[in-house]
Amino acid sequence: MIELDGLTKRYGDKLAVDGLTFAVRPGIVTGFLGPNGAGKSTTMRMMLDLDNPTAGTVRIDGRHYRELRDPLKVVGALLEAKAVHGGRSARNHLLCLAQSNGIPRSRVAEVLDTVGLTSVARKRAKGFSLGMGQRLGIAAALLGDPRVLLFDEPVNGLDPEGIHWIRNVMKRLAAEGRTVFVSSHLMSEMALTADHLVVIGQGRLLADTSMSAFIAENSRSYVRMRSPDAERLRDVLSGAGIPFEPGEEGALEVHGEDAAHLGELAARHRIVLHELSPQRASLEEAFMRLTAGSVEYHAHNDGPAPPPPAAGTGTGTGTDAGTAWGAGWQRKRR
Repeated sequence: MIELDGLTKRYGDKLAVDGLTFAVRPGIVTGFLGPNGAGKSTTMRMMLDLDNPTAGTVRIDGRHYRELRDPLKVVGALLEAKAVHGGRSARNHLLCLAQSNGIPRSRVAEVLDTVGLTSVARKRAKGFSLGMGQRLGIAAALLGDPRVLLFDEPVNGLDPEGIHWIRNVMKRLAAEGRTVFVSSHLMSEMALTADHLVVIGQGRLLADTSMSAFIAENSRSYVRMRSPDAERLRDVLSGAGIPFEPGEEGALEVHGEDAAHLGELAARHRIVLHELSPQRASLEEAFMRLTAGSVEYHAHNDGPAPPPPAAGTGTGTGTDAGTAWGAGWQRKRR
């Protein structure tokens, strides 16, 4: 288990993490979400004592990370897959980690096989693609067979097969009773992987709840009804006091009612339905609604920013030209 209590990190006058208190429990995959600049990476670094908190504490199975004698046997982490000496082979990189943490040499071959890098085990890491580097980082996280695992953007650079593989790996690890904490910006993948969500914005806790509860609480769901006798369907719904609003393609969007009840109502009035479908909001929609007030960087929707003008061209000064080029982007502070 990972436990945070009032965890705070300040860099000068910038409050990166603001009093976070939550627990990451074993047996489930916990997703860690937040807009860019929300403080996710800083939080994960403090979990591993790579950054010291300004205030508060974070403990892993009741201890600070720095108190662990052989940390890779307790915590496996993927924060930056490319943090590897490029001149070392994949095998030697893992072997160094194993020897420094009292892990048997045989474990190196096991994790290389697990992540699919056996055939390139003796190749230097500097020649690895992004996806291969990601697999090597995952191998390092799994090396000590740890009880707690932290993954920051684990699907970055992986192909579809690799994404499917790491998703199943995380679910299997959680099913074994381990603590699995994963940060990602890929909402569609997080929706398929995580059971529980922790969401932060501008360093503050916004949500700590199950996936299903998060979507239900932060999005709109409705039943879509479409009929060739749309006018009579509207009359029936109005007569029953059921609120609705027009949708696309002549359909009606009905809120606060069960699809089965609506189907029975239409059947009683002999109304033919061409569609009766519950519409459940996506994780992305729910996330966007909750974090709308916490997004630090916004882009305008009037097209991509043009390239900056070459020096000495245009009608304005160099400062004016730079200002004009950057006008399509703004940094929003709340």
